[in-house]
Amino acid sequence: MTYFVFTLGCKVNSYESSAIATTLERKGYLLDEKNPDVVVINTCSVTHVADQKSRQHIRKFRKMYPSAVLVVMGCFMQSNKEYAKSELDIDILLGTSQRDKVLEYIEQFLTNREKIIAIEDNPRKFVKYEELNVTSCSENIRAYLKVQDGCDNFCSYCLVPFIRGKSRSRDFDMCLKEAKELVSKGYKEIVVSGIHVGRYGKDIDKTFSELIKSLSDINGLNRLRISSIELSEIDDEFLHLLNSRDNIAKHLHLPLQSGSNNVLKKMGRKYTREEFINRVKEIKKKVPDVALTSDVIVGFPGETEEDFMDTYNLLKELGFYQLHVFPYSVREGTVAASLPDQISPKMKNERVKRLLELSKQLEEEYEKRFINQRLDVLFERFDGQYNIGHTSNYLQIKVKSDYPKVGNIENILIESNNIVKN
Repeated sequence: MTYFVFTLGCKVNSYESSAIATTLERKGYLLDEKNPDVVVINTCSVTHVADQKSRQHIRKFRKMYPSAVLVVMGCFMQSNKEYAKSELDIDILLGTSQRDKVLEYIEQFLTNREKIIAIEDNPRKFVKYEELNVTSCSENIRAYLKVQDGCDNFCSYCLVPFIRGKSRSRDFDMCLKEAKELVSKGYKEIVVSGIHVGRYGKDIDKTFSELIKSLSDINGLNRLRISSIELSEIDDEFLHLLNSRDNIAKHLHLPLQSGSNNVLKKMGRKYTREEFINRVKEIKKKVPDVALTSDVIVGFPGETEEDFMDTYNLLKELGFYQLHVFPYSVREGTVAASLPDQISPKMKNERVKRLLELSKQLEEEYEKRFINQRLDVLFERFDGQYNIGHTSNYLQIKVKSDYPKVGNIENILIESNNIVKN
């Protein structure tokens, strides 16, 4: 039997897809993208665009592989259960749970050829972390380690708490066990991932900082990177670890969403503009060269030009390295969808453009600080001419070479012409 797995969305989805692939391979399935017997699609539903892409790929792969068993799982399926049942030709429908039973469902379908619908009606009832019981892997030298699922934030624009359910932590020892196995397989960098990763431990009498300390203690782990964390969940112990331990990447992705107190309140974010500024300044004082990246939403209902400039000026003042900028996307079923003063697409796009221009400026300013310095680069890929990798603080570096050095860490003199522009 052969299989193919396709992933849309976030790093957590990448982890889960990798785990599914490992499960299938343990059963003897072979990867075959051209003629698979089983196709698994892991979907995303964070925006309308993500929904659209999920629908398009489901139809695309059904047409490409008409005789294959089509398994579709993930956030789009969880949030569009009735639509998927009636409008899409899918053999096995899963949501954001029961992925650990995927092999069982495939074998059941192959036996009786009857459609299987295994999507829970209320994800908020999920109280236990779903352990997939495999050591999954991702890229050549980097692996994702999922340690948490679900979210309790209930931001007014977001469906994730309703799709992924309550925040729940993975067993502490299982996290360490998988990380050690990944290191033993040769992975040089582990990316700690979750839907709301900073909430790790709240339900199992542990803390996120305890987990990071124990992971960084693993012998042979060259680099530990945090995928994304809310600023309010960075405690002093974590900052001490970030500053003192060489194998913890000097890079934090801190979702801001807005720099306006007016908009933050409407969004249901649990901090003010002033609190965010003060904490970031504290972080940069304790870890001077840290790279800070962020998510920003523009065009939230009622966002005025003054609100937008509060965001713009905050980002400029704090010197973020890179920005992920998103136009606000209406999600039916959220509080924000019913708010007055929805912003026109034209205005949203104009504000996105302005922030992307700022992001380019901030990126250049940050990178200039490291020209003529020597930094360790972990090489991740070879394109036939250059070895390309990242520094601890997320600079992407290319070094001309006649042969691949993937997996090597080298101390490189940073020059302007070897910094890769995204």
